[in-house]
Amino acid sequence: MPPADAPTESGTAPPERADAPAEPVVTPPETAGSLSGPADAPAERGGWPSGSADAPPETVGSPADPVDAPPGPPPGPGTAPRAAVPSGNGNGNGNGTEDTLDLKLTEELLALIAEDRGTGAARRDPAGALLGDPATWSPATTGAGVFRLVPVVLERDLAALSRWMNDPAVAAFWELAGPESVTADHLRPQLEGDGRSIPCLGVLDGTPMSYWEIYRADLDPLARHYPARPHDTGVHLLIGGVTNRGRGVGTTLLRAVADLVLDNLPRCGRVVAEPDLRNTSSVAAFLSAGFRFSAEVDLPDKRAALMIRDRTHRDHL
Repeated sequence: MPPADAPTESGTAPPERADAPAEPVVTPPETAGSLSGPADAPAERGGWPSGSADAPPETVGSPADPVDAPPGPPPGPGTAPRAAVPSGNGNGNGNGTEDTLDLKLTEELLALIAEDRGTGAARRDPAGALLGDPATWSPATTGAGVFRLVPVVLERDLAALSRWMNDPAVAAFWELAGPESVTADHLRPQLEGDGRSIPCLGVLDGTPMSYWEIYRADLDPLARHYPARPHDTGVHLLIGGVTNRGRGVGTTLLRAVADLVLDNLPRCGRVVAEPDLRNTSSVAAFLSAGFRFSAEVDLPDKRAALMIRDRTHRDHL
């Protein structure tokens, strides 16, 4: 406000921000980033959790003199309540019969309708519940190893993250090179915010090796630039070590993280990303990870490729 194997990939930057992720498959808000960073795991203050991780449809208005009809059976799943369309000559003097029209609703709208029927009004997500807690998500077993997301702890992780941000390949897109305070200033709004963006370290077989931002795309400035849906969730990422670039790790982890999001956020129907359109290796990594190219979008700091992974197609891509 985050395609096939790429040697160094750039990411996407959050709209309205100058920082952007970079990596084999990176997508920070409004800036895309490419990553090349030390392969060594960060020496952090506070220690690392190491070890393997086992650990709207069209509405039909009623005419002037609608004819009351007896209540019918409730609509089935995926079908909107039937809208009465009186038959006749169109001037309200019908013959007392009604035609009906079945309207199909998307999964996201069905979930919202069910929620509204239970509460009587639209409910806002309480602070801290927008994305859940990635620390509680089960690890993903991938071809590259056991992977999990660990929310950033500033005191522990700042040195490693700042080192990655100062890698020239990363800095070109994220624009966070400089002293540790530069990276800290990027992280604090997320860590102290309402939970709409959660910065995480990607830990592979117990070693921190990538940086991820999981964010609510529908609540992000990105939503001004594409037809966002409720609970769209975005990803930005960068691979922090050169040894993990260019050999398919980014693609593997992108698919794993998208699956973690869809498995743990049932109201999320789509995972989205916006890598820089010029970063062909990143776009290729997203495509290989099951995302589809949706559109080109002009963001404040770049022209991006809008990439989407749909829940309904996750088993086919």
